[in-house]
Amino acid sequence: GARQQTNLCNESLMLEKLPACGKSFEEMMKKVDSKKWCNLTEFIMYYDNFTQCTEREANNASCFWPNPLAEGFITGIHKQFFSNCTSEKVHWEDPPDEILVTLILIPVMLTCAMITLVVWCSKRSDIL
Repeated sequence: GARQQTNLCNESLMLEKLPACGKSFEEMMKKVDSKKWCNLTEFIMYYDNFTQCTEREANNASCFWPNPLAEGFITGIHKQFFSNCTSEKVHWEDPPDEILVTLILIPVMLTCAMITLVVWCSKRSDIL
């Protein structure tokens, strides 16, 4: 029978081409103040171009994307530009007791008022 020819991933070609994507991203990131590197909205178009470039180069080398080698390259770029962008964990605290009691009592009182209104209206059906 006919054998289907499969293209094997040329990893060395891909690894040769990916640095061009990184260099292009680096040039674009020079336009962004380094203090704003943690704000994705400042460079989202540059990052999109970078990911499209890595995907294109992986596909040109007959490799799927993402793959472990491409991911390793992308991780290196992340370490280079975004290593100081740690997500700070928010420490949640309960509100002061006065506010907490108010937030609890308001729905309880509204529920009681609605029940009272429904019962009162049902007993006064002659008006309706």
